[in-house]
Amino acid sequence: MGMLNTLLQAVSSAPIGGAIGAGIAAIGAGIGIGMIGKSACESIARQPEAASDIRGSMILTAAFIEGVCLFAVIAGLLAVLK
Repeated sequence: MGMLNTLLQAVSSAPIGGAIGAGIAAIGAGIGIGMIGKSACESIARQPEAASDIRGSMILTAAFIEGVCLFAVIAGLLAVLK
């Protein structure tokens, strides 16, 4: 009976874990994109002639981070709503 209680407690706390995971993913993506922006601004300040190349790389990298974050948030929401 103790094993069954442990399993039921784990299943009932799964939505909380999903919500925490989605929140951590969103926070991580925000920090990552902020660091990308900071580095891009510093790079453009050092080499203004390469601004268009730096800006393109920055946007592409930020899009990749947003994509990963989106998958993590969807997985967290699926865990919460299941």
